[in-house]
Amino acid sequence: MNAAKSPAPSLRARVRAEMIGEIKRVALEHLARDGSALSLRAVARDMGMVSSAIYRYFPSRDELLTALIIDAYNDLGEAVEKADGDVDRRDAYLSRWFAVCHTIRRWAIARPAEYALIYGSPIPGYLAPDETIEPGSWAMVAMVRCVAEAEAAGKIHAPEGAMAFPATENAAYAEELRTVAVGMGFAEDSHAIEPALSAITHVFGAVNFEVFGRLNRVFEERGEWFDRQVKESAVAMGLTPR
Repeated sequence: MNAAKSPAPSLRARVRAEMIGEIKRVALEHLARDGSALSLRAVARDMGMVSSAIYRYFPSRDELLTALIIDAYNDLGEAVEKADGDVDRRDAYLSRWFAVCHTIRRWAIARPAEYALIYGSPIPGYLAPDETIEPGSWAMVAMVRCVAEAEAAGKIHAPEGAMAFPATENAAYAEELRTVAVGMGFAEDSHAIEPALSAITHVFGAVNFEVFGRLNRVFEERGEWFDRQVKESAVAMGLTPR
């Protein structure tokens, strides 16, 4: 017996979806041009709408920002997830790390306004709601999955002479580490979670330097520079062949 097909969206629903998509597109153009100074009235003006009409789709600037932020997080997370999934799984933890890190860089360079929206300076007067938390962690969880799986498989090999993270004497911090470890797919007593978090910071810091112009008049060969940052972070985690 064939499963019943979902009813096609009504014309009204399709028009509404198209209008929301167009509002988001114009809003992103504003963000690319004006930074965080997003105005619903300005978006409506560019679309040839009366300002009151746009409020039927987004009642406030913050709701539009939240929609854009969730879209950006989801798009980046999906790209990173796909990059990780495309790598051959035969003991390829290091290759997976390179794939996801370079995917983040390419996405950020291709979509700087969206990257700035989610990893740039806080937007004055905007407080991200809880609904942004889950999509906001997607890329990072996908990013370190290869590290968690490498540790579980006994494939983390700290470089000779490297100093391990010392055990913390701060009980509250230790509890936070255990919570973060489990949330990111590590064992609760993982020794790789702190190096992995440091690596995330390292990689996103490198992307920020490039996207936000900190490498201007410093490096032209930025792909090579970034590749070396990714290698350094992998070595620090012990995500290297013995």
